[in-house]
Amino acid sequence: MTNAFAQRDWKLVTESEGIKVFSQSVPDSRINALRVECEVKASAGELVAMLLDVKAAEKWVFHTKSCDLLKKVSPSELYYYSEVSMPWPLSNRDFVAHIRVSQDKLTKIVTVDAPAVPGFVAHKEDIVRISHSKGLWTIKPLSTEKISIVYTLQVDPGGDIPAWVVNTFSAQGPLHSFRKMKQELQAGKYKNAAAGFIYN
Repeated sequence: MTNAFAQRDWKLVTESEGIKVFSQSVPDSRINALRVECEVKASAGELVAMLLDVKAAEKWVFHTKSCDLLKKVSPSELYYYSEVSMPWPLSNRDFVAHIRVSQDKLTKIVTVDAPAVPGFVAHKEDIVRISHSKGLWTIKPLSTEKISIVYTLQVDPGGDIPAWVVNTFSAQGPLHSFRKMKQELQAGKYKNAAAGFIYN
């Protein structure tokens, strides 16, 4: 994943409130990959707890209509199903993602890998299944109360999607999601729910 996203190829798309959004062309795909960078006043454990609270994604992830836990493998691994709302007249999209959290014990850097995977949920009528999506969070503790986040996403939404929709999701989507994410973290909900297997 990291090799696929060379640092030099990223182009800044938009920046607001300390959130930087970059894009990068992807070979054999008309949809650019995205990279989001920001710093957040929270611990790595709090953010991981929030990412593992999949139902909460309905509140903060851009255009998420529903998000449900399918299977919890361990405290640091799970599968979830999500439906994404699309503007009329496009069909909604859905996917099943597999989240795995790991941490480098020396650097304390946390990696959250969340690719789309086949199976678990049958295809639904009038909803387009996203079969290819790679999401990766890299969370670096800057202090006990501050973290640096780099999030990369490469997704093929399937079907024929107009450029304006792609651009909306590319530019507005990450800004909306990360603003909401910051609000949720600062509300303190995850202070006591911080993932116990993460060392800050």
